[in-house]
Amino acid sequence: MFDNFESTRIPVDDATIHVRYGGSGPAVVLLHGHPRTSATWHRVAPRLVERGYTVVCPDLRGYGRSRGPAPTDDHAGYSKRVVANDIVAVLDSLGHRRFALAGHDRGSYVAFRLALDHPAAVSRVALLDCLPISEHLSRITAEFATRWWHWFFFAQPGIPERVINADPDSWYQGDPRAMGQENYDEWRAAMRNPEVVRAMLEDYRAGVTVDAEHERADRAAGNRLTCPTLILWSLRDDLEDLYGDPVRIWRDWADDVRGHGIDSGHHMAEEAPEALADSLHEFFRPTL
Repeated sequence: MFDNFESTRIPVDDATIHVRYGGSGPAVVLLHGHPRTSATWHRVAPRLVERGYTVVCPDLRGYGRSRGPAPTDDHAGYSKRVVANDIVAVLDSLGHRRFALAGHDRGSYVAFRLALDHPAAVSRVALLDCLPISEHLSRITAEFATRWWHWFFFAQPGIPERVINADPDSWYQGDPRAMGQENYDEWRAAMRNPEVVRAMLEDYRAGVTVDAEHERADRAAGNRLTCPTLILWSLRDDLEDLYGDPVRIWRDWADDVRGHGIDSGHHMAEEAPEALADSLHEFFRPTL
């Protein structure tokens, strides 16, 4: 994986972020989702390097080989605002004050928060399989609660740690043939680390509390994404089934938004890397 990429660990405030980076040209940051690590991008990142970008793939705070602080009752240490600040600090350490940005799943919430809080740093943002957390919570139906029940299970105190750590291989099932062996091995090692499991759950606990509050405050203040925004979603996942065209919802949050579906299951970076890389390049091309 990641031939000709470098990797390092960068201290930022109360966390240490593991990051892979390679290539030359304008910076593109790729943020993974749950329960993956930055290795999920191993089929996409080299394709973007070949097209003339510097590609930066961090492990989010607490995920993979990154580490964060002990959890607190308000979950603020794992809020998307704090994790977005990590990414800005990492890119600054690597010499990039401005960059294009893509996030998938939980990483998309970090990308969304980063583009809202640091508009001068983000030239363009792509949000994959994503609606604002507050939009999900305001639209809860029995169907949503049944399909996305894990949001509310992960938010419970203590219980999900005990369940997941009792048998992480059964809980988080992966396919090394579909994921790629090295990606699978890295992911599986992380899933068997109780410290990583705890941090991933804190991500969800922050999501339905402090992160949702931040989004509602943005909405009340009229804060919007001002950079060009691309919305991509997996056609064989359920986002469009639940809500119809996600772009329609994002028009309430972004000034310049466009998007389309990708013929893939949820983990599009692993399942449809060529189509995803093509879509990202077409969108990021004006930064070259």
